[in-house]
Amino acid sequence: MSTISTHKDRNFIAVIGDEDSVTGLLLAGVGHVDGANKNFLVVDSKTPLSKIEETFLEFTKRKDIAIILINQHIAEYIRQLVDDYDQAFPTILEIPSKDHPYDPEKDSVLKRVQRLFGE
Repeated sequence: MSTISTHKDRNFIAVIGDEDSVTGLLLAGVGHVDGANKNFLVVDSKTPLSKIEETFLEFTKRKDIAIILINQHIAEYIRQLVDDYDQAFPTILEIPSKDHPYDPEKDSVLKRVQRLFGE
């Protein structure tokens, strides 16, 4: 019973992405700011890798986040962290961006599913 109550408290979708992706998702209502806590990170050429890693780890530990959306080209910067993450919640989904199309060969979730089915 405790797992049901744990998962029902996960109300938010977090986003790590480029400006266009994050802005679009914020306009769709995904954004949440609670004091210094935000559920999104806009990544640009000036964003240090350590900030992306820190935000990813923070989002994976938060108990109010159900899904983390991350642009696939940004996930490439922290590929080892993304591939090593093995929890069901929050679920990590890699999404394309306007300038970087989706590549199924790089998607860690798809790789896990293929291994599961022996492909």
